[in-house]
Amino acid sequence: MTRYHPLLVTLHWLMAVLIIVALLAGNFILAPVENSDPAKMFSFRAHMSIGLTLGLLVVLRLITRLTTAKPPHADTGSPGLNLAGQAAHWGLYLLIFVMVGSGVTLSQMSGLGEIVFFGADTPMPADFDTYASRRVHGAASTLLGLLILAHVAGWAYHQIALRDGLIRRMWFGNRGA
Repeated sequence: MTRYHPLLVTLHWLMAVLIIVALLAGNFILAPVENSDPAKMFSFRAHMSIGLTLGLLVVLRLITRLTTAKPPHADTGSPGLNLAGQAAHWGLYLLIFVMVGSGVTLSQMSGLGEIVFFGADTPMPADFDTYASRRVHGAASTLLGLLILAHVAGWAYHQIALRDGLIRRMWFGNRGA
């Protein structure tokens, strides 16, 4: 087995794009705009829709990962780096669950939970920072961003230093025996 299941590959890249979009939107589109600005609601709805989609996709991805054959764990030649790589992958799953859970909790606590599905026209609260779930969401966002950078650094280490072609495992093609 040299490659991951095609569904897992598809979910990996789709989720990568959605996570980057959600993180960038949250930090650079939503955060700087005042909650009193009516235009913020459109971006908020889109951000929530992406978050809920990611919640469903991460569940599907976890099920796919646990039920399909996969290549052996990547070997860097260092037991510590190998363990860190495995921990980072599980950390990504955990942080995505935390992000989705805290986002859903924040939307419910602030009375905005119905805006995605039902188009409710509930006004935004003056400040989200009064909600504990907002602080969790913000901290998880920072940790997720850092873990993504570590993930990319791990890829670069494999690609540039080890030259082991690890990226092929998470791409489409013959899965091998």
